[in-house]
Amino acid sequence: MARLLVINPGSTSTKVGVYEDEQPLFIETIEHGSQELSKFAHILDQYEFRLGTVLSLLNEKQIPLTSLSAVVGRGGLLRPIPSGTYLVNERMVAELRQRNKVREHASNLGALLAQEIANRVGIPAYIVDPVCVDEFDEVARISGLPEIQRQSLSHALNLKAMARRAARDLGKPYPELNLVVAHLGGGISVSAHRRGRMVDVNQALDGTGPFAPERAGGLPVGDVVRMCYGVAPYEGLNLTYEQMFRKLAGQGGLVAHLGTNSALEVERRIQAGDEHARLIYEAMAYQIAKEIGAMATVLCGEVDAIVITGGVARSQMLIDWIRQRIAWIAPVLVYPGEDEMLALAQGALRVLRGEEQARVY
Repeated sequence: MARLLVINPGSTSTKVGVYEDEQPLFIETIEHGSQELSKFAHILDQYEFRLGTVLSLLNEKQIPLTSLSAVVGRGGLLRPIPSGTYLVNERMVAELRQRNKVREHASNLGALLAQEIANRVGIPAYIVDPVCVDEFDEVARISGLPEIQRQSLSHALNLKAMARRAARDLGKPYPELNLVVAHLGGGISVSAHRRGRMVDVNQALDGTGPFAPERAGGLPVGDVVRMCYGVAPYEGLNLTYEQMFRKLAGQGGLVAHLGTNSALEVERRIQAGDEHARLIYEAMAYQIAKEIGAMATVLCGEVDAIVITGGVARSQMLIDWIRQRIAWIAPVLVYPGEDEMLALAQGALRVLRGEEQARVY
């Protein structure tokens, strides 16, 4: 039996779990207040602070490091890589420690924390299916400007985990299926999986695809440019780069239209007769369905199943609207919520059990 420590850093929390094979001994979310985090200019500056909180929790739970078989961290914004479980090595750590990255993200700490704890007791540290998983066909990379390539940045960990779960439920190996998999969370990723490879996905971090609870999604590019430069009809905005970027990722989508990122709150308003909330929420379902349809064309219409997952998939109202538009394409499987902690543990277990080989970064 393998005992695994799983570490999943988020922007304002660190989720920590210890698993014996697939069974959790505990999973706990350590919340970090804004006052605590305001002391750190960069996310990487939080390393020692977060390490201390993880070690303190393990001590409190009486989990000695020597009892662990491996440590698994959430993967960060590395260069594009194929799907899989990766051994944390010095090349990966050096890249994650660079401060001149285009984007900072709390997940960058996952591999660093995993390696530090693993090194203390001489066990392996892994990451699994980070957000930069890239299995695109070359044709999928091309945009209308040669200076800009389409990027694969998505909720790859949950997309891949739910694709494997759907394959088990369908009674077929994942590498034999064509699937469209949609993760509905604060951001939304809709992906096409051809025979075990995620060959296309919208750039969910800050780019394209449906608008989401916190992200603006794909926008008319000309209007974005005019807004950035304060050109009519957007005179007087005078937005900084940081302010504009925040409008796209964090303050877009449902937050921009309705002032909330909560699907439950939006449903409550609709049930109370708020027609504007209904229009916006139905528009989000419309855009999700449209993106699913687009990914079906990537697979030339040969779709074994459509898989919908993520926290917002708990909204039956939204799922019903989406299903009305896509049920003709293929059977729809809905797995509400996400279990990234289990997905991380399962990725490490596949390597420890010899079911797949750890990849080298």
